[in-house]
Amino acid sequence: MSWLLAFVGFALLVILHELGHFGVAKWVGMRVERFSLFFPPTIAKKKIGETEYALGATPLGGYVKITGMNPDEDLPDEVRTRAYYAQPVWKRIAVISAGPIVNLILAFLLLFVFFFLIGRETSTKEVGPIEPGFPAVGVLQEGDRLIRVDGRGGDQRAFADRVATHECPNATPVKGCRAETPVTLLIDRGGQRRTIRLVPEYDPRVERTRLGFAYAPGPREDLSFGNALNLTATQFWNITRATLELPARLIDSEQRKEISGVVGSYEATRQTILNDVADAVAILAIISLSLAIVNLFPFLPLDGGHIFWAIVEKVRRRPVPFSVMERAGVVGFMLVILIFLVGLSNDIDRLSGEGFQVR
Repeated sequence: MSWLLAFVGFALLVILHELGHFGVAKWVGMRVERFSLFFPPTIAKKKIGETEYALGATPLGGYVKITGMNPDEDLPDEVRTRAYYAQPVWKRIAVISAGPIVNLILAFLLLFVFFFLIGRETSTKEVGPIEPGFPAVGVLQEGDRLIRVDGRGGDQRAFADRVATHECPNATPVKGCRAETPVTLLIDRGGQRRTIRLVPEYDPRVERTRLGFAYAPGPREDLSFGNALNLTATQFWNITRATLELPARLIDSEQRKEISGVVGSYEATRQTILNDVADAVAILAIISLSLAIVNLFPFLPLDGGHIFWAIVEKVRRRPVPFSVMERAGVVGFMLVILIFLVGLSNDIDRLSGEGFQVR
């Protein structure tokens, strides 16, 4: 059942994205030949008026086919005036940007609803999940409560900053290098205080030394309308920034492992639904926002590529040869394929290992 709900959630994001393109294309008078949920092979199709509505068997997205997306295409006279490239630049940009805009609005609304109705987790000083391979393994336990780090109290950020002051001896730290000096922790374990010394390890993902554990979540705190709006805007920007860094993450071997694909999105949503349906709303918001941002990268066949070349045409005051756009589009196509393959490879590793806890 959780797989079905995750699938429906992902399909809904795709449908709304394509409906954005479809609705604006119809509104500005373009001829829409096909509206398809998912990619071929086609499972079912039905023609209503001039548009064919289809359901594909490959759940990797969807598409809207508008007449005349290739300016060199030979079209009958009766439809040529309604072709995509026969329209002014502003109409083309409006149609192409409509899909990502729908996802951006949906993501913002979902995040706001989540924070306003569900609230925000309060911070704790309690040790939560411990990451394999880090110094905390076998020393700290889930449920331990941190009291002081190097003799000082504070919150989560203060503790992390204090740990990070223990640096590796190398001028340029590398993954796994140990700090020169240990961190002294005062913890409470089952009502008894204990002093523990651990040597932090450098983690290139965060570019600092750490002990390798996450904090346990605290109880949720109700937020006012204004606070929920502010937190939504903050998280919206954080997710956007992380998505914009996606191409750069392909270069770094450690960050590349964090990239997820469609399968990972399904599984993350499914497991979240199993734990808490409310959290699934936040996951769908993140996927919706990431989908919008990636689609706005300025490479064909992505939406951003179409927008980019429309702007170039406006600046040049004459059409860009389709052959030029096709050649440039190879870069975008290869980037999309690379992200897809890296994400799929990571998803398979997680599904077959401990990442998604599926054996």
